[in-house]
Amino acid sequence: MRATARKRWCVFRRRRWRWSALLCVGALLASPAVAAPSLKVEVSGLEGQQEKNVLALLAIHQEQSDSELTVPRLLALYRRAPEQIRDALAPFGLYRVEIEDRLVRPEEPDGRWVASFRIDPGEPVKIASVDYRIIGPGAGDPAFPKAFPMQPGDVLLHADYDKAKGEITTIASAQGYLDAELKRHLVLIDPVAYDAHIELHLDTGPRWYFGPVSFEQDLLAEDYLEKFVDFAPGDVYDPDVLLGLQGRLIGMEYYSNIEIVPLKDQAGADRQVPIRVVAERNKANKYRVGVGFATDLGPRFSLDYRRRYIGPRGHKLKAELEIAPVTQSFVAEYRIPFRDPVSDYVQIRPEVYSFDTASRQGTLVKVGALQSVVMPGGWRRNLGVDYRYEDYEVAEDDSDSFSGLVPHASWSRVVADDPINTKNGYRLKLLLQGTARNVLSETSYLSGSLNYKGIRTLGTGNRFIGRMDLGATWAEGIRDVPASQRFFAGGDNSIRGWGLDALGPRDSETGQVIGGRYLAVGSLEYQRSITGPWSGVVFTDFGNAFDPDYNADWEQSAGVGLRFGTPIGPVRVDVAYALTKDPAGFRLHVGLGPDL
Repeated sequence: MRATARKRWCVFRRRRWRWSALLCVGALLASPAVAAPSLKVEVSGLEGQQEKNVLALLAIHQEQSDSELTVPRLLALYRRAPEQIRDALAPFGLYRVEIEDRLVRPEEPDGRWVASFRIDPGEPVKIASVDYRIIGPGAGDPAFPKAFPMQPGDVLLHADYDKAKGEITTIASAQGYLDAELKRHLVLIDPVAYDAHIELHLDTGPRWYFGPVSFEQDLLAEDYLEKFVDFAPGDVYDPDVLLGLQGRLIGMEYYSNIEIVPLKDQAGADRQVPIRVVAERNKANKYRVGVGFATDLGPRFSLDYRRRYIGPRGHKLKAELEIAPVTQSFVAEYRIPFRDPVSDYVQIRPEVYSFDTASRQGTLVKVGALQSVVMPGGWRRNLGVDYRYEDYEVAEDDSDSFSGLVPHASWSRVVADDPINTKNGYRLKLLLQGTARNVLSETSYLSGSLNYKGIRTLGTGNRFIGRMDLGATWAEGIRDVPASQRFFAGGDNSIRGWGLDALGPRDSETGQVIGGRYLAVGSLEYQRSITGPWSGVVFTDFGNAFDPDYNADWEQSAGVGLRFGTPIGPVRVDVAYALTKDPAGFRLHVGLGPDL
């Protein structure tokens, strides 16, 4: 007898349901393996978050495409569905839910089952009374809300209740009430009156305070570590403050593991809790080798070395070597923390650069010292002075050298919701630098630049990026300005469609780009998510470098590109069309890294 016949026989003998059920199971077990039944689930009567919650908890909806679904499993899921729907709607205060469910069996063996659920959520239950009390020594603490955030007449939303309860217990913890206890926390539903009653009683217990901090480690001086502690004995005990201390120490990379141990059992009558910080030193040295590719630079090799700590005062050393066809560089930093060791430091920085771009060639050697601090409002301010020696050639008759001291100051700020794959944020930097003939160097100039990049996401999957680079140099002529301090345009991060430093004022006789004393470059980009980590972009770049003594035209490009998100930033592939180039043409730009 075929499986379908057995199944029909089971359906026909409904009156003898017990024997039929047993025979059905036996027939299904004896039948050869068959494909999973085709199932369609229809849910109507809901919208918004209520519908999302029901679909998330409705097992028959979740398993409708399961390749291992069987008919007995389907029937069991269908029987459980009304209960799951009611459970999913209860958090919205809906306790009088009416469900009209129907299961249509297929007429053909390979037909589709249809499970439909027509839902009338009914009216939500409302709060009839709230019994909210703060008792104990902290009963009069103004940090606690005077009234419970939910009041009679409000719809009972369980998420709001849990949020309100969590906020009150968080306040207790932040105000030093370590022994706070919810003596009573109930939500009672009266099914007859169809209303809700909230009861929440919190006993604060006594308030506790921070005691002295001690460090158990063998790396850094105790008085240096004390700079990381931003609280004093007698301050109200707040666990979040201890998490902040732990985060600051971990962020400096001195230690591989840090444990904060409150010694509550050692507190005296004043309830001051001693704090012990147990830290294990990190590996001293860190190395990194990297390879990459960018259109402006070509293939690139990099080698980084970091010394995480030097001496008992937390000094650090970093050295970076980068080699590419058009540029080579070696940069070292010796950093000395001071004041706030997390954000403030003095830095000694030797640098060596060799460059051979479309417009300039030469070598630059710098040795500088600067002070870097974070100011109120999140701005970072750098004040420093460099000794610079530069030997350069820009055009056939424009080769020279520069030697002198260059004071400089900069203010910068970066605000981003994610430093790697930013959805909303911006970067802003203002730089001033210059020198004086016969005092600090062989020539005089004063230069200022403003760089801005902003990212804004609107709706779902729509991201806009704007960029602006402005600069101006005050000097007698462009030949008084070293090549590294002149403004050029063109390249991956400037005006796409041209090569690196390919744009700028041109010598009237040779036609070669010599750079300018002014810069005005901008970019607008729209990015649209395609699928997963893939996005598409359209963009336009415009502007140029200018100089009053030479000719330079306003340039513009437009193009399209692809983005692929990675843990180290998006991969960018752009095709730019140089609208104002003669002859016009396309150029491919490839890059990798964070947008900010």
